[in-house]
Amino acid sequence: MTAPIRWGILGAGEVCEVKSGPAFQKVQGAELAAVMRRDGEKAADFARRHQVGKWYDSVEVLLGDPDIDAVYIATPPRYHLEHCLAALAAGKHVYLEKPMAMNASECAAIIEAEKKSPGKVAIAHYRRQLPAFVKVGELIRDKMIGEVRLVEVNFFLPEEENALVPDAKDNWRLNPEVSGGGLFHDLSPHLLDLLLVYFGKPLEYHGFSKRLNPAAAADDFVQGTILFDNNIIFRGCWCFSVAPCAVSERLVVTGNKGVVSVPFFGDEVRLCTAGEETVQTFDNPVNIQLPMIEAVTNYFLGRQDCPCSTADGLQVMEIIDNFTS
Repeated sequence: MTAPIRWGILGAGEVCEVKSGPAFQKVQGAELAAVMRRDGEKAADFARRHQVGKWYDSVEVLLGDPDIDAVYIATPPRYHLEHCLAALAAGKHVYLEKPMAMNASECAAIIEAEKKSPGKVAIAHYRRQLPAFVKVGELIRDKMIGEVRLVEVNFFLPEEENALVPDAKDNWRLNPEVSGGGLFHDLSPHLLDLLLVYFGKPLEYHGFSKRLNPAAAADDFVQGTILFDNNIIFRGCWCFSVAPCAVSERLVVTGNKGVVSVPFFGDEVRLCTAGEETVQTFDNPVNIQLPMIEAVTNYFLGRQDCPCSTADGLQVMEIIDNFTS
């Protein structure tokens, strides 16, 4: 395939406004050719505001467009399997939002379809491409904290509505029938994926979840442990019904010679060694998925390896299923 990759978006909604959509128009070798949303007026409005040439209100029609080489599936997880299978059957490449699907079984079905299609699939675990998280990986690999002993995260958010979940009462992310679970299913894939990048394939993992807030539609407490090679242990705790003063969202990697940590939003890296702490700050791109979309475009063009494979997406979902079953 030759440049440019002509992209279409399935589900041109909120996520596409800033985080991802404009990036397809900024990446060299990419062109945003069409967008789709079931609400035709909203699809037309998105196309007009973002200077996109074509818009559709039908998945089938967009996938039937011969001028589309690849699709970004930004619909909720409930539709990922259906839309990804249809795109692969149409011979399109796919950049698939996280979580990859509703469960590991659906992820496996996508992998089987990918094997039979000329289309390639990459998963939108885009944080692995952001500078702060890349830096953390470098510090770990260069043994700046010595041998890793423990990896921890406490991810706590309050019950009331917050910036992560606008219109919480009506937000599909809190509806298990659409998202696969609650906020854990929406927020944890990025972190769990980074663990795979830093430490490789897990040897074993165990966890459980509970619904502590009776008003919640899904479990709002999740705890899990993962054992990686070299006796590297991860301990994670997520709770989305805490007091505002208890908010926490930092990944901490402890070694025998130091500690490195990074917040979920990845704008700084703290390194402490021999009693000395340094803080390095980073500016994330305005369109935060741009580095990953650039890498995915180059993958589809045959210029580099897959930046995040369906096998990685499946492994993340297997851990999520284990922690919440």
